[in-house]
Amino acid sequence: MKIAMIRHFATPGNAKKQYIGRTDESLAAGAALSSAAARIRSRLTEVGMDTVTDVAASSMRRCVESADLLFPGVAPVTSRLLRECDFGLFEGKSYEELKDIPAYQRWLDSGGTIPFPGGEGQEQFRARCVRGFEEILRGWMKADVERAAMVVHGGTMMAVLARFDKERREFYHWQAANGAGYLITLDAGRWKRGEKVMEEIVGL
Repeated sequence: MKIAMIRHFATPGNAKKQYIGRTDESLAAGAALSSAAARIRSRLTEVGMDTVTDVAASSMRRCVESADLLFPGVAPVTSRLLRECDFGLFEGKSYEELKDIPAYQRWLDSGGTIPFPGGEGQEQFRARCVRGFEEILRGWMKADVERAAMVVHGGTMMAVLARFDKERREFYHWQAANGAGYLITLDAGRWKRGEKVMEEIVGL
């Protein structure tokens, strides 16, 4: 099975470099969006993923809208488990707005490992994303799906890939820009036997 995992296109908050987690923004309109969509569609064609039959997405608008742009003929199955992390006190704010707040400095000093003040803890968030991924994957494997796509958030993608990458590369290794992502290859037989690893992960 091959899965294209793609981060949603940019929102107004992304353009301002804000922490956008629970905020349910729509995509930023304009020429940049059209160009980004054309680029990733072309890349999907190059890697043989222009025949995707099944699509899943985070239930947030920015992911559903991105899925509709990329795969207009396929209605996405949505999952709340695939939503971005709740950034709590940092939600909707940029580095410049946060840099003098002690709680933010403590979070930075931790390497991003401590819970967001008033928001979600990293372990809780990552475990949620993994559950969402496995839930969708079980359905696809039951239906013998061969080519599928997931349109999710940057943090969601990082959590899932860090968990199932056979080389065990760490969470922040998997950062991706808006409209970018990875092509994942899975051996369904091995996965069903409990050998839950991604055989290959290639950048899109």
